[in-house]
Amino acid sequence: MKFFVATKNPGKIREFERIFTALGDETLSEKDFKNPMPEPVEDGKSFIENALIKARAGVVFTGLPSVADDSGLCVDALSGAPGIFSARYAGVHGDDEANNRKLLSELSNVPMEKRTAHYTCAIACVFPDGREFVVEDKCNGYIDFSESGNEGFGYDPLFISDIGKFSEIPAEKKDEISHRGKAVKKFEEKLKEYL
Repeated sequence: MKFFVATKNPGKIREFERIFTALGDETLSEKDFKNPMPEPVEDGKSFIENALIKARAGVVFTGLPSVADDSGLCVDALSGAPGIFSARYAGVHGDDEANNRKLLSELSNVPMEKRTAHYTCAIACVFPDGREFVVEDKCNGYIDFSESGNEGFGYDPLFISDIGKFSEIPAEKKDEISHRGKAVKKFEEKLKEYL
């Protein structure tokens, strides 16, 4: 089945292509169309609401079943911040370096045992006939004191999971335990009910 992945984030597109190809599904993204998808206003109050906003915009843009995720990092010592503002935590949307610098600054006096955090991922699927569903999952871990590694994107150079730092483990291993990888598995099961 063909799904439009409604995101402009190249890291997320790569992850979705890798995961969905393994499931036997085909993905299209904005690069497969002549014009860019208009940027929807993400004014939801949760990851689920924002994922639905983006997936609905994808259906309007393409007429295809559309998938979108909204994901982010929730740090316990910061009362869940950056949360739904993860991509624009430092003020500019998608500036991973600035976001990581701000996070390290906010946690500068926090000891490791209090640097607990989790990534959350909500994936919404919207069909042209109006049917829709959302799944959500998370991955627990800690925030390191400094960035390292060359894999991943976003806060991955700081996020330490049970099997290592997200930016230092192979992508396939990350997919097995990551918030997005686990949410996609739930998505696959839920999708069977709709097909």
